[in-house]
Amino acid sequence: MVGKKKKKIFIIAVILSAAAVLFLKSIYVRVETESFPFTESARKLSNPDRGFYHLYTFLITDEQEDYGKLIKTIVHDDADTEIMMVKICIQSYREGEISEKGLKNIKSLFDALKTLDKRIILRFVYDDEGKGEQNEPESLDIILRHMKQVESVLMEHSGQIFILQGLFTGNWGEMNGTRYGTAGDMERLAKQLERVTDESVYLAVRTPAQWRGIVQSDNPGEEILSGSHLAARLSLFNDGLLGNRSDYGTYKTDDSSGFDVLGRRSREEELDFQRELCRYVPNGGEVINDNPYNDFENAVKGLSERHITYLNKDYDQTVLKKWEKEKVTEEGCFNGMDGFTYIDRHLGYRLLIADADLEYSRKKRCVSVEVLLKNVGFAPLYEKPRINLVLYNEKKGEILSKEMSCDIRNLVGGEDAQMCQTAYAEVPAGELSKSDYTVYFSIEHQDTGRHILLANEQDEEEYGYRIGTIKRY
Repeated sequence: MVGKKKKKIFIIAVILSAAAVLFLKSIYVRVETESFPFTESARKLSNPDRGFYHLYTFLITDEQEDYGKLIKTIVHDDADTEIMMVKICIQSYREGEISEKGLKNIKSLFDALKTLDKRIILRFVYDDEGKGEQNEPESLDIILRHMKQVESVLMEHSGQIFILQGLFTGNWGEMNGTRYGTAGDMERLAKQLERVTDESVYLAVRTPAQWRGIVQSDNPGEEILSGSHLAARLSLFNDGLLGNRSDYGTYKTDDSSGFDVLGRRSREEELDFQRELCRYVPNGGEVINDNPYNDFENAVKGLSERHITYLNKDYDQTVLKKWEKEKVTEEGCFNGMDGFTYIDRHLGYRLLIADADLEYSRKKRCVSVEVLLKNVGFAPLYEKPRINLVLYNEKKGEILSKEMSCDIRNLVGGEDAQMCQTAYAEVPAGELSKSDYTVYFSIEHQDTGRHILLANEQDEEEYGYRIGTIKRY
């Protein structure tokens, strides 16, 4: 009994001694810090889930297809894009179930697409010639069954899919010219898609009116923040972007307040709706029809207020080439750049370090690290990333890593590009050796595991972006 008591006392003494050492180590230290200045750059950033895309269409039949070979044949040399749009036409099965051979071909297509290492904007369609009602199944139940049939491949390849556009219906899958356009039909289809897809995949409908009809709410922010899973995943796509005053029928054609028979509101009301909704979910599509609404300056304003994340790089070429001929005249690093490149740089999120501060507190006996962040892109980074602070001691090969607190999804970009958020962490002095540390900052995209490149003049290094140094004596 006495022996056990002595052993217990010894263990307590060891613990207290270790605690005392750490305490003294943290008191009798001298720490110097240095923060580096940061400058915004106009450089291209190859970051996930944003930017221009090319569109590829695949017709699914029972015929065996070598999709690996097919993709190598038809895919553009688009090493400068991070996303692609894939349209899968299942018109061959409009009268019944997708056959086993058809399902096998869909799976083989996704397996082949995986080799491209691009995130996918996906759209299933029955029509690819503007004859939606003629080419759609005659029963809603067939569409619901088709959605259920592709569940396994959608779940297996969820990591590849950024957004699933549409509800399988309408001309070119754009949800117009369909026999299934009532709010009740759209709600049934959207809820089925919600069930058969992973929660990490965004869904998208063509208009704000359709979003409201499905979610049955006119307050997207309130609905999302209250915990509605469907609302938090249901985004927009707009293939009439800036095509005219109403975005080619996306909004009412007059300026009166209130809803029309299709549930649409006036242009200004719908823009306000998108400003709110697209703080939380993506928006994108294609610009069409050369007109004043897509002249460069108007386009920048329009894409910014709609929080546009992605655009078709192939359509409308007349509009895109018009942007190429324009020159940016704003102050700063983009002055003199052509308009197309400027828009390319700003699609989606464009994060940068505005300032960094490292400061040692004798009272708290720790180094506080603050990194001030901005988003000068058109839209937020929608998935919460991991924000890392790394202290590297080259002499000893020592690495200290801390996760920083900050939800940069609140940096919505667009018209709020001057907003800032602070990433914060504390490093206790007792964790530092008597040596020099280089301090690095990085942001990791959760879905892909890639580091997000920042729009600063500094290059990212192995452990991130250098923000300062710490010396402990």
